[in-house]
Amino acid sequence: MDSVFELMARVYLGPAGIPQYVAKARSTLDAVRVVRELGLNAMEVEFVQGVRMSRELAKQVGKAAQEYNIKLSVHAPYFINLCSEETDKVEKSRQRLVDSLDRAYYMGAWVVVVHAAYYGKLGPQKCYEKVKEELEKAYKESGVGSGVYVGVEITARTNQFGSIEETFKLAKELPFVTPVVDWGHLYARNNGVLNYGEVLDLWTKEFGDRHMHTHFTSIRYRNGKYVDEHEPIERNMPPFEPLAKELSARDITITLICESPLLEKDALLMKEILEKHGVRLAT
Repeated sequence: MDSVFELMARVYLGPAGIPQYVAKARSTLDAVRVVRELGLNAMEVEFVQGVRMSRELAKQVGKAAQEYNIKLSVHAPYFINLCSEETDKVEKSRQRLVDSLDRAYYMGAWVVVVHAAYYGKLGPQKCYEKVKEELEKAYKESGVGSGVYVGVEITARTNQFGSIEETFKLAKELPFVTPVVDWGHLYARNNGVLNYGEVLDLWTKEFGDRHMHTHFTSIRYRNGKYVDEHEPIERNMPPFEPLAKELSARDITITLICESPLLEKDALLMKEILEKHGVRLAT
């Protein structure tokens, strides 16, 4: 007879950035301690406006994460477009990713999330090939070996590289790439349609028991469409509870990074909903 424990999801949950609402942290280094004291077990370090952290500080953050048992990830700068028509912009984009990988390596973060590109004049197929080429260059230049994944994020806009098909295919072709499922982005890209179970089943089919990195926030409905503007999760677009129900019946390792404007406050609400369905955070 199968034990109920064989279907226990291993969940890592925390904020995208420094806690500010339930408990105010002074810095990224301090935030690691605060996240643990709040009863959460993950945090994404946000380089979205640029990589301004030194290697030495990255090492200190990593040491703190080990001490407090916090699963770290990194978000690369938003100013990345590997399919730009301008060579200089592509080179600067690649360097931003290289720098993000470098700091992630020194802090022991396991994945660097990136919005890879806009299709632009290349179109989806040529952009796919260009993204693949530039990611290979960036990974080689970073010198991180197999220590860190590049997490290619599912994006909200249909003019951006990052459909579920593209990200999953890329991860099958490049061993250092893993898809990052942003549930709000996928909901927007599919115009308000999201079947959590289908996505989780596809993940298991394609990647087996690989750790799944995801983002969660509600988004705004404006001018007749869903847009990538983050809202508190109580807005229920998409709703979080159906995901919690799916995780309660699955043997999966997953990180849930809360990108709500309320950061750790909504991460704690997510934890409450998970616990309601019998899902406890990994220890």
